Amino acid sequence: MAQQTDVVVIGMGVGGEHVAGRLAEAGLDVVGVEAELVGGECPYWACIPSKMMIRAGNLLAETRRIPGMAGRAQVSPDFGPVADRIRDEATDDWNDQVAVDRFTGKGGHFVRGRARLIGPGRVDVDGHVLAARRAVVLATGSRPQIPPVPGVDQVPYWTNRDAVAAEESPRSLLVLGGGAVGLELAQAFARFGTAVTVVEAAERVLPNEEPEIGSLLANVLDAEGITVRTGAQATQVRHDGGGTFTLTLDDGAALTADRLLVATGRRANLAGLGLETVGLDPGARALHVDEQLRAAPALWGVGDVTGLGLFTHVAMYQAEVAARAVLGEPGPDADYRALPRVTFTDPEVASVGLSEARAREQGLRVRTGTSRVPSSARGWIHKAGNEGLIKLVEDAERGVLLGATSAGPMGGEVLYGLAVAVQAEVPVDRLRHMMYAYPTFHRGVEDALADLGRD
Repeated sequence: MAQQTDVVVIGMGVGGEHVAGRLAEAGLDVVGVEAELVGGECPYWACIPSKMMIRAGNLLAETRRIPGMAGRAQVSPDFGPVADRIRDEATDDWNDQVAVDRFTGKGGHFVRGRARLIGPGRVDVDGHVLAARRAVVLATGSRPQIPPVPGVDQVPYWTNRDAVAAEESPRSLLVLGGGAVGLELAQAFARFGTAVTVVEAAERVLPNEEPEIGSLLANVLDAEGITVRTGAQATQVRHDGGGTFTLTLDDGAALTADRLLVATGRRANLAGLGLETVGLDPGARALHVDEQLRAAPALWGVGDVTGLGLFTHVAMYQAEVAARAVLGEPGPDADYRALPRVTFTDPEVASVGLSEARAREQGLRVRTGTSRVPSSARGWIHKAGNEGLIKLVEDAERGVLLGATSAGPMGGEVLYGLAVAVQAEVPVDRLRHMMYAYPTFHRGVEDALADLGRD
């Protein structure tokens, strides 16, 4: 006999945990189901531990910059304490049982296991059937997307999980993929003494960002001794059974290293969810949802599974929209016009809205304006490590920003004001007449606005 409940949430990552807790606090009978750790990818393997590695690597980089600024410093990097901190602090701060207790303390019920739909409103968890009177929410996240390179399925490659779980920094590392995850981890390991080579099939790293960003980061990484191969297709992967990986490229080059990190993106987890039992395509790249996150009658999806931005902040945002919809509360539809994204390299690369190329692809008439961080007062003061830029993309017809990029020290923090401007469609003329605090990094926005007027 099926267990009756109001709502079943399948997947208790950050999005699922938020929507389940919100509905339980509202008085609904909610069952949350998770096969792995409550909290999901972000606190245990992705956002939190990787930023611990990046923070430690950045401190090393700053120390090495001292001779050019104020004195002399000798630094011997040791990856061990960083690995210990990730293992101890990340696990303590985001303990699975603590998360379970937090959810049940709100009145929810937790079930450990693998769940699948077996019909509208019906969920099977390892043989135990749950019947949801009100809603089922899918929040099953994403998994690494492994490219079909011959031999890759035969070698012990790393994903991001393996990289952040490493006990020591390898002597050498091949990184397949020059996106956010690949570059963040490549730079972090390089700063701990690993010889790193990044291979990216596109013509530049961070190919979804503005082209100026690819050039900027390529120069920074090269200066740090990281080899970057762009426009390079991997044609074969081999492992000698001992300690050497060989990655062969389409130009015949054979690259070798002690470890291989595959960081070529992620895709939604739809396999085995039983979507066919509710009339949906289990072979789709992502779960199609409407503006209220509905995928089908009484079925919602939140987070990476929707494919609408594989970021923790998107999952949290969508969870709130979905929770309101399930509860019948008023509220706006999901709006992705000002979706922010940050790559935590050094310099940080943050962007919001449309890039220049995407805007032009949509047939919009745009103007752009750019300023360089080293040319600003704060950039001049900062000196070593001041690489960066601000780029604005304006809808020339409406006089509002369509998108913006902020790269540099604290680039992610500078993005906030630009994200507000894009979201609220603040007229560019109004932005020009604001006061920008001096000397700050965000004052570079004023310079980019001035450049915008020269188009």
